[in-house]
Amino acid sequence: MVRQLIGLAFLSLGVGATAESTVAPLPESQEALFSDDGYRIDRYRSPTPARAVGAETVSTEGMQALLQREPALVLIDVINLDYRADRFLQTEPHLSLPSAVWLPNTGRGRLDDAWHKYLINNALELTRHNRNHPVAVLCKSDCWLSWNAVKRLAEAGFRNLYWYKEGVDGWANAGLPMPPATPVRPRFHSESSSDL
Repeated sequence: MVRQLIGLAFLSLGVGATAESTVAPLPESQEALFSDDGYRIDRYRSPTPARAVGAETVSTEGMQALLQREPALVLIDVINLDYRADRFLQTEPHLSLPSAVWLPNTGRGRLDDAWHKYLINNALELTRHNRNHPVAVLCKSDCWLSWNAVKRLAEAGFRNLYWYKEGVDGWANAGLPMPPATPVRPRFHSESSSDL
């Protein structure tokens, strides 16, 4: 042990060390948090940046004002929900913002083609195929799922996007009404989404 410490001291001074004075290997690096194409793929509930790609960030007060100003705003909630055997496995109500459309599992960093189409096709239907129509995306506070979903919608050509960063937590903390949401049923079979 003393030899290793002396070897480290020599290395820090720039003096060559012997083979016996090896430095302990660094711990293995953590698994990547982002995919090659920039989506968050791990630790979804952790601090998020101030902005999301292609969207304006809105606070709870900003969301209230936006709902007043844009009554036709499409509001998409992307909180995850297990999907097996062609059905969502919901054991308790999910409370969300009034008029929010719940498209679960669409904020994951890695989506198979079926879930990607589920998000984009539903967004197109909700906006009547108008990619300039205002769309706001939410999940919970400090949640990368909504950040990922906003990025995905921006890449699909939606140009009037809002990111409600505080999500259902911010809405609940403000004491605002939160009705139960019902997930939109996918039009594909669960075999194509067995990971979810």
